[in-house]
Amino acid sequence: MVLGTYKQITLGRSTDKQIQKISQDGGIVTALLTFALDEKIIDGAVVAGPSEEMWKPTPTVALSSDEVMAAAGTKYTISPNNMVLKQAVRQYGLEKVGIVTIPCQTMGIRKMQSYPFGVRFLADKIALDIGICCTENFPFESLKTFISAKAGVDFELVEKMDIGKGKFWVKTQDDLISFPIKETHGYEQNGCKVCLDLVSELSDISTGSIGAPDDWSAVQVRTDKGETVFKQAVDAGAIELKPIDEGKFGLEMLTKLAKSKKEKAMKEIDRRKAMGLPVPYKGSSEKEDPLANV
Repeated sequence: MVLGTYKQITLGRSTDKQIQKISQDGGIVTALLTFALDEKIIDGAVVAGPSEEMWKPTPTVALSSDEVMAAAGTKYTISPNNMVLKQAVRQYGLEKVGIVTIPCQTMGIRKMQSYPFGVRFLADKIALDIGICCTENFPFESLKTFISAKAGVDFELVEKMDIGKGKFWVKTQDDLISFPIKETHGYEQNGCKVCLDLVSELSDISTGSIGAPDDWSAVQVRTDKGETVFKQAVDAGAIELKPIDEGKFGLEMLTKLAKSKKEKAMKEIDRRKAMGLPVPYKGSSEKEDPLANV
């Protein structure tokens, strides 16, 4: 399946006005984590928290709703959240850990849970994995470079970044600037070129703006664990839902972009394989699903 296995696909957003204000799109990640913390479903969450340098996230163990909300909003550079899982469990003593991941990080967690060598008493502590849709990710210096060059603004003045409608958007206090997303190609991390997963297919719940109208998120509920938490959050009024449009700018768009990412990645994988370069997956000519054994 192009979008992976899921039990439910819908549009959703937080009902909390403050979360709506500070979050990206519908604030689903923040809403789910704050709800899960308040209801003791998780003891803490690993999130992409703020650092001393603007827009450079640092993996953070959040123990309260306020700490989760401080990490709200998308950062378009890597936050190695998986690296602090051991810290969350062994230093903070968390028994039920929530974590926010992008697709490559989600794969790492599932591999760790399938083959827990060296991570004894850690893999089973992950209570909720919320995956974020990801087309590509940028090294921090590359992000600074292309925003300054393409948007023509001081990076430190940027208040928000977003990707949508085929463009990269940069918001400052005084202006909203956009440029075609294709102009960012070449700035992405090298590993992104061989990633086949747009929608965090292996997460418990995945979410992103693709296929959703402004201020809403498309949500895929994927596992029994994810279904339980998501239903509780909806029933409690923390999240509101509406059906996803199955037309051109809804589910069809999400499916189209997910398929496109797989096709582009497989071409690059085959190209590297033909050159004798190491690749994480087998080539498409071998007719094997590269995620089948993840």
